[in-house]
Amino acid sequence: MTTHVTPPPSALAEGDRVYQGLLDAHRWDVPARYNMAADVADRHPGDRLALIYEDHTGRRDEVTWKQVQDRSRQVAAHLHRLGVRKGDRVAVLLPQRPDTPATYLGVLRTGAVLVTMSLLWADDPIRYRLADSGTAVLITEADAVHRAGDFTGTLVDVDDPAIGALPPEFETADTAADDPALIFYTSGTTGAAKGIVHAHRTLLGHNEFQFCHGLATGDVFYGAGDWAWSMAKLMGPLRAGAVHYVHRPAAGFDAAALLSGMSRNNVTTALVNPTLLRKVMQDVPDAGSRYPQALRVVCSSNEPLTSDLIDWFEDQFGVTLLDYYGSTESYPLLGNFPGVPVKPGSMGRPLPGWQVALLDAEGKEVPAGETGEIALRARSNPQYPLGYWNRPEASADTFGGDWYRTKDQAHQDEDGYFWFLGRTDDVIKTSGYRVGPYEVEAALRNHPAVSDAGVAGVPDPVRGQAVKAWIELAEGHSASPGLAREITEHVRDSYSRFAYPRSIEFVERLPRSATGKIQRARLRDLDSGSGQRADANAAAG
Repeated sequence: MTTHVTPPPSALAEGDRVYQGLLDAHRWDVPARYNMAADVADRHPGDRLALIYEDHTGRRDEVTWKQVQDRSRQVAAHLHRLGVRKGDRVAVLLPQRPDTPATYLGVLRTGAVLVTMSLLWADDPIRYRLADSGTAVLITEADAVHRAGDFTGTLVDVDDPAIGALPPEFETADTAADDPALIFYTSGTTGAAKGIVHAHRTLLGHNEFQFCHGLATGDVFYGAGDWAWSMAKLMGPLRAGAVHYVHRPAAGFDAAALLSGMSRNNVTTALVNPTLLRKVMQDVPDAGSRYPQALRVVCSSNEPLTSDLIDWFEDQFGVTLLDYYGSTESYPLLGNFPGVPVKPGSMGRPLPGWQVALLDAEGKEVPAGETGEIALRARSNPQYPLGYWNRPEASADTFGGDWYRTKDQAHQDEDGYFWFLGRTDDVIKTSGYRVGPYEVEAALRNHPAVSDAGVAGVPDPVRGQAVKAWIELAEGHSASPGLAREITEHVRDSYSRFAYPRSIEFVERLPRSATGKIQRARLRDLDSGSGQRADANAAAG
């Protein structure tokens, strides 16, 4: 196993005191009647800045709360004229435009259920989600209308001047905290994508912006990724009074442009992911000197942080990255906190109010040091989902018991920190050992010839499964059996004498989801031999 870096006892003791203080001070406060849009938008003075938008064309917009409030009421009034009522599904298929947040809020003001859509999806997933959710109205841009196919509901062009001509006087619907507000769809990697229904109260459960980011009025926040996958990273900072910085590149990812924009706009806190960080580290290794930042807190999610990323970021910007963990169904469960020591590679500890445990196959909690499935006590906080859309059996199976089981494996150390092992399906069982892919991938990335790596288990007649690595080579390196042996020996010597790759396959590009996660099921499908193979078994010993 990876050697966990342990802070000195005095630092751990002080961290325990700080963490316990957070737990002791926390109380959930969920009113019976609650509307997410009203809570986010109507609490702020109209002249205060809500959003800074910049794109590759040089366009820059500063959006005030008065503009957000007015536009959201106009969108709501337009939808109401179209017959939209409480409980109807309204889908929004938009990029990160200056008026996208107000469009989301306008849907929520009507009491309708917002179905979030991403333009990063192909046409078929978009059309499936429209049909599965029973969407009545789709709001999109003229250029994206064709993506809806034969959608039979009402299409609304977000740029229709009739919306802006309406008086901004809509009265927000009176909704219960438990009324459905959002439908997010799972990735659908193991079957048809399922719509996860969240209530208006879900935003009140997202206390990571309080405890991990420490957001307050005056902060400028940047959140990586499409809002369609996580409304909280848009609504949470806005509710806290932070200015949301939006950077929209021409296409793909431009590390230098993002860093320049963050520096120019004095971004103070950010939510990123390891894929973005690795790209920044590769493309702009001297980022700190080229683009000085005002960063105070930076958190990361999506997959575990590795020590090389943490060390590089702290060296460049003087800020310790804080990892936190969650799933589409429930997020976040675990995190790291300012003032509490970080153990590189650890997901941290449960957020205040989040009752998290590790369970064995029979549903019993496992002791420290043993592997178990990460689980959340059912209905223990406001973020807990209402269920899956139109799937009562799946809802009862996943959310109806005493625990929501994430299907992620981890262990907890003696200090209470959680360490991710992998998805239940991704954990490799080899020669009687349980191997998590993340730590093997981290060891691989520490080799200078490796740009990125993915690891999965493949059938082995002796070991049951063998560890296999798929590698994107760094610039200036060529695939060869000798290099494969060298990389294998590096992992064997630096990480583990049982969990190193028994074979390596060099590929042009690793399969990733739209959110940047390595798709290990597709890696296993690649085992038929695509890419340039360089057998490392000679080094296995």
